[in-house]
Formats: sequence, C-alpha cells, structure tokens
Amino acid sequence: MKQQGIGESHAKIILIGEHSVVYGQPAIALPLPNVQLKATLTADATTSSHVVKSSWAQGNLTSLPESMAGIQKLISTLMERFDGQDDGWTLEIESMLPSERGMGSSAATAIAIVRAFFDLYEVPLDRQTLLKLADVEEQITHRSPSGLDAATTSSDQPIYFVKGQPGQPIELNLHATMVIADTGVKGATKEAIMAVRELLATEPQTTQNRLEHLGQLTKRAQQLLSRDDADELGRVLNLAQDELSELNVSDESLDHLIRIARQNGALGAKLTGGGRGGCMFALTKTALGARRLAGILKDHGAVATWIQPLAKGDEE
Repeated sequence: MKQQGIGESHAKIILIGEHSVVYGQPAIALPLPNVQLKATLTADATTSSHVVKSSWAQGNLTSLPESMAGIQKLISTLMERFDGQDDGWTLEIESMLPSERGMGSSAATAIAIVRAFFDLYEVPLDRQTLLKLADVEEQITHRSPSGLDAATTSSDQPIYFVKGQPGQPIELNLHATMVIADTGVKGATKEAIMAVRELLATEPQTTQNRLEHLGQLTKRAQQLLSRDDADELGRVLNLAQDELSELNVSDESLDHLIRIARQNGALGAKLTGGGRGGCMFALTKTALGARRLAGILKDHGAVATWIQPLAKGDEE
C-alpha cells in the first residue's frame, strides 16, 4: 500500500436526447475534462479512523449526511474489497462540479473515489470493474441509474447511449467550443419527466412524434460530431430545444439564457439534463467567442459558466 492514492474524473453534459432517451430513443453525452474532480486518499498508520473532507460534508465516514449515503456505501464496499477496514486514512474530495445540475457530480465522485482506492492499494483497475463499483454509489443516489453518467465522467470520448444497452464511444472531430451556464435554479427532473408523461397521455400521437424527432436529431448529431460541421450541429441543437420546449421541460430561466446566447453569436443553444432549471449550453466557433459569450451570459443572470473546447488544440 502506498502513502497516497489519487483518483480523477470530470463532469459530463448531455448534448442531445435527454427525455426522449427514457422512451427508447438515443442520447449523446459529452465528457467535460475541463470541469474536474479529484479524490486524494492519504493513509495514516497512526489511526484506524476514516475521515472524509469535501465541500458537502466533513467528518468521520460513519457520520456522513443522508445525501452522501451512496458515497458511504461505496467506500465501505471498497474497504471490504481490500480488507482495509482497520487501515486509517483521510479522503479529500475537490470538485469543480455543481451538484444537482445534470453534470454528473455523484458519478464523477464515485469514479474518482474508486480510482483513488485502487491507486492507494496499487491494484490494476479495468473499466468494467470501475463502472461496476461506481454503480454501487449510483444505485443509492439515483435508484435506477442508466449508467450514462458513470460511463461519461470516466471517459475521454462522447458516449452514444440507448436505454438498456451499453454506451458506445463515438468519434469526435468538431472544431467548436461549448459554453455551459448554470441558471441558478435547481433542476426538477422528476417534474419534467412527469410533464412528458402527462403529454403522452393527453396528446399521444403529437408527443410520440416529438420524441421520435428528437431521436432523429440525435442520430444526425452523431454524424455531425465526426464531420466537423459545427454550423449544422448548432441548427440541430436549436431544433432539439424547440421540441423540449413543446414537451414542457424547459422554463423561463433556461429560455432566457438560451435566447441571450442565440442573440450573441451562438451557433445553437439548448437546455441539458432534466430541465425545469439546471444548466443550458451554447456552441461557438472559437474559444475566444466562447469566453465572450460566457461573460454575456453572466451579465444576464447565469450564476456560473464553464468553457469546454471540443477538439484538442482548440484551447486558444
């Protein structure tokens, strides 16, 4: 066992397909390597205590709040795996990810913790084991997780996902930059899912058509990501947002920032994740344009922004 184990992960964002993925249509999630999370596990031979330090809670493993029950279960599982119940340590979690904003905070935390434990105990970690262990946390935090968050927060490639199937990495060859903005309103995923369900009951054919159209747009987006056609992808994203608005999963806080982004040079802009608050994102041609747009979005009410180049070498 080493003195210190380190595990890293990052945020994710759903590019397109949220909500329609619930009904069998595909979705695409992108990793956001610029929005990072790090777990540092430091061994302490002088004690058998297990201390967790994070922005959400600090204290002994057994006294973590209910909101961290999934993390608690995961850590207990890992200690048993390495027969390390009596090994003292301090786990420090440093995260740039906001919680409850659809950016995969809980999955990213789980991925980093698993990697930190395997690093500390100097045991090789394959991807299948990584995702299986991360699911221990996700099952408690999200009840019936799709696995998309863990797959994307641990990957450097976009994931094409269909419910009930393993996610498939897809090619990314797109010279564009993404700006993500937080509305400051906590997302209401359950309410948004119920809104779609109600529409399916009251307007079944129209709603089914919208969900199928979102599936078609997602398949088109997959092609455009590999063809380096940012302009057309922007148009596809706008069409997807139109459908999401008609499905009643957007709200004024999202619509406002999306409108501002489109008025200020974005190729396309839409909500991401559950909707009814949370985050939106916009696509720009250049990193310079992204930085400018991020400032404008903050001036118009965004509480935080993140910038992610989508092609290597596009950071400037």
